[in-house]
Amino acid sequence: MLILLRLELIRKTRFASMILMALVCIACQPTRQLQLSGKTMGTTYHIKVVSGWFTSGTDLQRSIDNRLAAINKSMSTYDPTSEISRFNAIESASDAFSPSDDFLNVLQVAAVLHKLTEGAWDGTLDRLVNLWGFGRNGTVSRIPNGNEILQALSHVGFDRIRLDPSGTIGKTDPAVTLDLASIAKGYGVDEIARLLGEKGFSNFLVEIGGEVYARGRRKDGKPWRVGINRPERGAAADDVYQAVPLADRAMATSGDYRIFLQIDGQFYSHILDPRTGLPVTNRVVSASVVADNCTVADGLATALMVMGPEKGLALVNRLPSVACLIVVRQADGTLADHPSSGFVAD
Repeated sequence: MLILLRLELIRKTRFASMILMALVCIACQPTRQLQLSGKTMGTTYHIKVVSGWFTSGTDLQRSIDNRLAAINKSMSTYDPTSEISRFNAIESASDAFSPSDDFLNVLQVAAVLHKLTEGAWDGTLDRLVNLWGFGRNGTVSRIPNGNEILQALSHVGFDRIRLDPSGTIGKTDPAVTLDLASIAKGYGVDEIARLLGEKGFSNFLVEIGGEVYARGRRKDGKPWRVGINRPERGAAADDVYQAVPLADRAMATSGDYRIFLQIDGQFYSHILDPRTGLPVTNRVVSASVVADNCTVADGLATALMVMGPEKGLALVNRLPSVACLIVVRQADGTLADHPSSGFVAD
């Protein structure tokens, strides 16, 4: 009987060991790389997440889509019921508006960007954006005249937005309206990166409309590499001009080669100078910014398009943890790179 008990104990021990080894093997199996994609903010998103085999891609995508839908509902000027549309509809300087955390967070960054760039970035260009045919009212068939531009400019200036210590917001000019498209995608990238981090993921790449945040490394252990599109009209989306390694960093690019107005053979950039109300004409065709978060990178990239290489590089070179590449088309048609002191590309 004693022998039988010993044999049974050995059998059970071996079985338990086999189960343990099986579990260890599963845990040691190579991780997989989930690839998720969808539509948001009038563009597309693509996300790569290094995960275990038991991670539900369906559940993760549902969480991502819900978060992006909430952000879009806050900041889409194309949705008349959105938070930004309701704010824009305010007609009295005495009215107070209680924003969501998303809306307030973006406005606080917007205020910093406006001051930092000395007005080269401005979130109150909504009237000008629509006047030039780049907004929700659709394209235009003629160039706005001087009086129209001056009228729109008279209601531009982020200092007309009131951020109260109580957490409410308002306007000092009832006619001022917001368009936060130049930082909303960056904010969306940051929020999805935060969501993934909270779910325990430490290696992922988030991209929304070309704006990117990378954390950790790829499945093969190599650094994430993000391409800067060749700044040429008609260039393919996968035509890489420069490749930038990213780790726990964001990158955003602004350019004049994708969205523009063409009238009577003349091209007009969708990047508007808040100081003149006119499309930029400084030969800057692309500006890419690497920073700790994508909201700031997104806004700065737009500002650098307005500021040009000399003032733009002077600003970036004095900002900690920020780097950039400004590309200028020279008089002979060739492209000239203007990198900041901390910019690194492969």
